[in-house]
Amino acid sequence: MTRTEFWQGNTACAEGALAAGCTFFGGYPITPSTEIAEHMAAKLPKKGGVFIQMEDEIASMASIIGASWTGARSMTATSGPGFSLMMENIGFAAMTETPCVVVNVQRGGPSTGQPTMGAQGDMMQCRFGSHGDYSVIALCPSSVQEMYELTAKAFNLADRYRVPVFLMADEIVGHMREKIIIPDSVEKIPRKELEKGVLPFKAGDDLIPGFATFGKGHHVHVTGLTHDERGYPCATNVNLHHNLVKRLVDKVENARHDLADFSVINPDAEEVFIAYGAPVRAVQQVLHDRPGQDIGFLQIRTVWPFPDFALARFKNARRFLVPELNFGQIAREIERHVNVPVLSIPKLGGDLHLPRELTAVLERGL
Repeated sequence: MTRTEFWQGNTACAEGALAAGCTFFGGYPITPSTEIAEHMAAKLPKKGGVFIQMEDEIASMASIIGASWTGARSMTATSGPGFSLMMENIGFAAMTETPCVVVNVQRGGPSTGQPTMGAQGDMMQCRFGSHGDYSVIALCPSSVQEMYELTAKAFNLADRYRVPVFLMADEIVGHMREKIIIPDSVEKIPRKELEKGVLPFKAGDDLIPGFATFGKGHHVHVTGLTHDERGYPCATNVNLHHNLVKRLVDKVENARHDLADFSVINPDAEEVFIAYGAPVRAVQQVLHDRPGQDIGFLQIRTVWPFPDFALARFKNARRFLVPELNFGQIAREIERHVNVPVLSIPKLGGDLHLPRELTAVLERGL
């Protein structure tokens, strides 16, 4: 059985986390994500979980890392300025292979920018914002339904790959209200526990170590320093550092086909839109208004790792058109993988692309 609700996107995000078994939320209020924290504060304790309002976003990120090591499914939610403050601890989560979920309801930047307006300006930051080499998983919802579903999915991916997983929403999707269908339950994939006698950072063929939950009898040292398979610091060993960081990257990048989540419409088209997040809705309206025309569409839900192989589905493409609420962050990524023109259609200031604006670009042709 399912039920139908009329929810705000941020409410759907919080409910998706609760359905996925989130038991700890550490966060700090920030527009336009605050409704997520408010909903979790009201609902999580009633389900036996813990909600803590931290003193800032630095502490928020630290708290969900610590909670994860006790076995909790942990999450925080923020927006651009808070996301920037989390970057050092996000790198710590990557190095220590700590599963956790970070929701970023993006707003206009840089700096404090536009607290109440939508944007997608943090897409490259979520991939490269902390220093050093590592890889992450980032999901982008375009509807209230996807806010629910992708939040729940993020917890499974975090536990499966032992990485911080980002839900890169935007103010438009976070604050819109629309019908959503709620299932009775969502799939919960538990993290792989560390087997007795196995070193805590020794990985198998999947490049992912078992997780040594605190209190389960394991001896484990957790550090952001370069470490050996025991977890002990070994920061001057050249080969060890190379092999460790390569594994941190490869465990995600090698799984890009499994992680990919995208939809293809009209793969034989010559003119192809590519979008993620709120701009998806403008493209969908263009397709609705121009039925039967030679227009293709690639909607990307998992933006990182980037599903470059999905571009090859459009074998006749003469041009890719990429509407984004930034100055072309993912358009530049697309350019790396194709031999045809990529036209960035940027829009800043907080308004979504109008269908007529995208139609005008189509009609200008190559």
